Amino acid sequence: KLLDRSTKKVLVAGDGAFKISFDSNISKYPIIEFYDGDDIEIVYERGRMKEIVFNTAYKHNTKVYILKETYGYGYITYKLFINNNEVPLSSIPQTSELVDVAFDKSFNMAIPFMIYESEKWEGRGQSIFDSKTDNFDSLDETWSQWIDALRAGRAKTYIPDDLLPRDTKTGEIMKPNYFDNRFIQTDKSMKENADSKITTEQPGIPTESYLQTYVTALDLCLQGLISPSTLGIDNKKLDNAEAQREKEKTTLYSRQAIIDALTEMLPKLIDTIFKAYNTYLKQSISDLEVEISFGEYASPSFEAVVETLSNPNTPMSIEAKVEEMWGDSKDDKWKEEEVKRIKEQTGIVTMEEPSIREDLDLNKGDGIDGNEESNNKQQSIPNGEEED
Repeated sequence: KLLDRSTKKVLVAGDGAFKISFDSNISKYPIIEFYDGDDIEIVYERGRMKEIVFNTAYKHNTKVYILKETYGYGYITYKLFINNNEVPLSSIPQTSELVDVAFDKSFNMAIPFMIYESEKWEGRGQSIFDSKTDNFDSLDETWSQWIDALRAGRAKTYIPDDLLPRDTKTGEIMKPNYFDNRFIQTDKSMKENADSKITTEQPGIPTESYLQTYVTALDLCLQGLISPSTLGIDNKKLDNAEAQREKEKTTLYSRQAIIDALTEMLPKLIDTIFKAYNTYLKQSISDLEVEISFGEYASPSFEAVVETLSNPNTPMSIEAKVEEMWGDSKDDKWKEEEVKRIKEQTGIVTMEEPSIREDLDLNKGDGIDGNEESNNKQQSIPNGEEED
């Protein structure tokens, strides 16, 4: 859940960082927290990350204090500020028990996380909506204009004065009921041969124009980020399947960028968590090998996979087909037995290959030469008879 929330925040804010800390009152294991890019400061030295500063706000006695936690390689320091002035950590109860920490200099208990790199701020991330603000403003304006036209385009009923409903007792005009008989009172026409009629006017709303503008604005908003088809939006109803697949590539590009960032960040985070925990237990630390794998996006259904792999013309071995079909859902032992069962059903029997060399070596060991054996065999055949 934390990874899911952090990925969303990174896409919006541009970057962030994971902070590992310990609090025996809460848990005996490392506590993992995520701060988005607005609450951190990343310090670089010669193009390499040196430390990350986490800013946390605390309220105490109507005053706001800012705690700056500096996470570097082998150290963690704490400083408390109010109105940009440093004060002792004991000023508020939330930070009174904090003390600076020193540990192994080979790792940092803070891991940065970014998906897109900023072209303006070196070493920082870029929001996925960085160049889309104007487009989303246009989309909002288009929708607001459309709704305003619908609101102003309600049907209006005009009733002459002499046709208005009146109170049977007083003869006064009854006030309209806004739920069922909304109308506008008009004076009776004084023209010759004029008839008193109740007229209803319905303004024309250019729906097609609004729709085209809305679709264009939406395409500009999602352009380069995600396909409308991924979100279930069908703007182009005349697109064939190939066109839909081509548009879906935009989603694949964005997904691949996110996966690449996660694949690079997660092993570092997990390795750091175990190193921090071993440091907390005062044990030796070691590097871990972490493998991160993600499932396929828009993968075919199981029925389609079975139909494709069951085709005998598919250029794949039985072992490869079983691995492709079951993947990580079955263990290696089960897949080996499945391969054996499939081979037995198809009539493929595995037999030991006979070794001619071993037979010759045995013959030599008995003192019988292979040529002499063949000569003796030929001599034992009577003249005029053929060997069966």
